[in-house]
Amino acid sequence: MKASVETVVPCDDIAGETPLWSVEEKAIYWIDVVRPRIHRFEPATGKMETMDLNETIGSIGLRGPRKLVAAMRTGFYLVDFDSRALEHLFDPEPGLPDNTLNDGRVDRRGRFWSGSGWYGTDDVESESTRLPTEPTAALYRLGADRQVHRMLDGLSETNTLAWSPDNKTMYVGDSGPGVIYAFDYDIDNGAISNRREFARTKQGDMFHDGSAIDSEGYLWSAIWNGWRIRRYAPDGSIDREIELPVQRPTACCFGGPDLSTLFVTTATWTLSDEAIGAQPLAGSLLCFETGIRGMSEACYKG
Repeated sequence: MKASVETVVPCDDIAGETPLWSVEEKAIYWIDVVRPRIHRFEPATGKMETMDLNETIGSIGLRGPRKLVAAMRTGFYLVDFDSRALEHLFDPEPGLPDNTLNDGRVDRRGRFWSGSGWYGTDDVESESTRLPTEPTAALYRLGADRQVHRMLDGLSETNTLAWSPDNKTMYVGDSGPGVIYAFDYDIDNGAISNRREFARTKQGDMFHDGSAIDSEGYLWSAIWNGWRIRRYAPDGSIDREIELPVQRPTACCFGGPDLSTLFVTTATWTLSDEAIGAQPLAGSLLCFETGIRGMSEACYKG
């Protein structure tokens, strides 16, 4: 199906990622992974701000007004957007210099989760050489006490982290094999168990990237190389597909006054000049109305 897609911010992100709507600030944050930076935009005022970084950033989570938690190449950081200050907390993979922390999200008890991925060839214009033959990535949980726990091994490239509205199911995606897994989730102690396949997303060079959950428990996933957002039902079946004017949507979140607007980040990574010319909105922050209320983003409590 087609939606009335709007451009929120026309920009040239190489790999726009992890959009986050702050209900308190009425603003949206997102990142550019490769040209590392954090963006902040207020739709009501049109105010746009960008914080440049000195290393690859994989994801961010809200922490308070103009404060964030971040997953970066050398681990977890706290970010003060006003002072542009970074506080390093912990590097969970110091022996894997080709890895970086990738997708991340805060659960509804204030823990920040992030999984790693192999990015040893960020400077190589080829996707075929991006992933190693043996998975090196893992999933980590950063608690409110700032302690880091390794929760899952054997991943290739972590993309998609989300929780069902009742907090009983956690979704964790691995873009290497193109599979989103579901786990039983214990919200009280942050434990995951009973891993099973939720959805297999890989079709040719298409696979899932980042996702967001709505209030009905459906998972909206950006499909890399798919020119679309896909909505998965709680049983893993495809409920609908929304066509986009860009080849590489990367992630999405719900926001806006009633949390029914889906914001979508996009990428130009490894696209030729000709391909970018054919999709001038690639690299921009987009949005469309869903008619369905989403879930607000939680804040990290550490």
